[in-house]
Amino acid sequence: MYLPQHLASPVFSIQREGIKEKAESCVLSRFQSLPPNPDRWDFTCFVGGPVWSMEWCPTPAGSGACQYLALYCHREMDARHQLHVTHRGPALLQLWSLGNLTIDSSCDSAASFCYGLAVDEGCVWDMKFCPSGGWELPSTPRKTTQMARLGLLAVAFSSGHVDIYSLPHPDSIQSHRKSQVKDPWKLTICKVECVVRLHVGSIKACNPGENGQCFSLSWVHSKPHQFLAAGFHDGTVSIWDLMTKSVLQKVRQGHVVKQYPFLSFLAHNQAVRSIEWCKVDSNFLVTCSGERCLKFWDLRRLAAPINDFRRFQSTEITWLLPYCGVVVAQDNCHAAHGQCGVHYVDSGFMGYKSFFAAPRRGTVWSVSGSDWLGMVIAGDITGEVMAIVMPFLNVPSINAKRPSDRRFPIYKVDFESLHPPSDITNSDNLDLPSGQSAENDTYQHFKPKSFRAAAGRFHLSFQDADLRAFKKLPNKKSTKRMRANEIKGELNFDRIQLESIHKVRFSPNLDSYTWMASGGHSGLVRVHCIRGMVTAAGQEMLQEKRQQFQAVYKDTHDNVPRPQL
Repeated sequence: MYLPQHLASPVFSIQREGIKEKAESCVLSRFQSLPPNPDRWDFTCFVGGPVWSMEWCPTPAGSGACQYLALYCHREMDARHQLHVTHRGPALLQLWSLGNLTIDSSCDSAASFCYGLAVDEGCVWDMKFCPSGGWELPSTPRKTTQMARLGLLAVAFSSGHVDIYSLPHPDSIQSHRKSQVKDPWKLTICKVECVVRLHVGSIKACNPGENGQCFSLSWVHSKPHQFLAAGFHDGTVSIWDLMTKSVLQKVRQGHVVKQYPFLSFLAHNQAVRSIEWCKVDSNFLVTCSGERCLKFWDLRRLAAPINDFRRFQSTEITWLLPYCGVVVAQDNCHAAHGQCGVHYVDSGFMGYKSFFAAPRRGTVWSVSGSDWLGMVIAGDITGEVMAIVMPFLNVPSINAKRPSDRRFPIYKVDFESLHPPSDITNSDNLDLPSGQSAENDTYQHFKPKSFRAAAGRFHLSFQDADLRAFKKLPNKKSTKRMRANEIKGELNFDRIQLESIHKVRFSPNLDSYTWMASGGHSGLVRVHCIRGMVTAAGQEMLQEKRQQFQAVYKDTHDNVPRPQL
């Protein structure tokens, strides 16, 4: 009951720029992955349903450890959920192994499903790993009933709960399975308890779910990462001190620690859609909500925000390290013509004007930034994933006036018909208007409104850009197509948006800082390496970190088994 219900992915094909081979159609089984392309290194896997949450597992710089991706997808392609009320239900948190990815090499084998956590708290709207300190060596000595920790993952549920899970290394789980399960090759699905459950309220006055669903999470970025902030449906923002010793904020019940916030305030009149800490000063926080407000907060003075913008509906925000503001992904429901897209909004401290980074025809569902590269990636409802190199706003730059020269496509998904109208004889599942047949010429304009109607009749066509180098970038076919879509791209809301990209994430690890992952409604998760962004300074820094890691773990590093896919 916890597994996604779809056993096979939609039909899709991948055409890579610069490679003249024919794009063959293929279908992946649930939890199956294609091997990495030997030339471009990208790989694709099917997770079973629409992806709405996804995060990379942080690893120490220079460790050369296996890279992992945690994600959540809906159990059904056509699932619908109410946002104004809390609800529970079965869900599966998935952990995928991507192999030993580095900036100059890829893994030889395909990505693999490691294990899943079965939970009963409903949909997972956001998940965030503790930025550092959670990863341990697989050979770390532990008690018999415990395993080496891979990371600490905070999860926001539609039930209104916020849980923190201690994820073990997949190798440790597999070793336990071989001694306890007769068939160790079956999927590993674990029903576990969280280590910490975060509530809003107090020990004497707590009504779980009173503040509605939790939509966003953010760990404080400075060590020891003791603060965790969350935004709820009623506009409340709560902050927990995970290292507190106060008996009024923390109580243990069995193996689970219940914790209550040390600070809660009403940030908005509607749901908090996204929340981010400032990476330089933990006193500053930014939130955005469904009331088209973006607010910067000083936690020492909460009477009013230090800056308040009411312009557009925001879907997600990211705060890059060298900047005094945030990059905002925008919904097009309240946007003026030509103003929908990705914006940079300053907090007001430096007085910089808003920077229009990239125009988009439709809603931008997700943005993610890389502090190593000074750039962001964005995925939108039209199926296009693009990268934007942010300018240095503290110095006069002509590039700030020419943003089109600072962005490039990663790939584009097209929703296309698999068969011509003349080949279709059965129109029972097409949901066509009464009196209209599939053979009619107007079928060319017909678009399915559900995955069931689209299955077997439409497919996804991935058009990948060449990310190995950026010479003559404006003259490339993929760049010209991206710019053409920005002006007169097709956007049809009368059909299922199967090509929509809901989540994009840059790898936060130095070992793999050029890698990014993306997933959307189709359930296909794709991982790409932007090899053209590798610099000599980055390679030199990575080499120094590798030497430091080996010096610290000199006695144990040689005995650590390499993760096997």
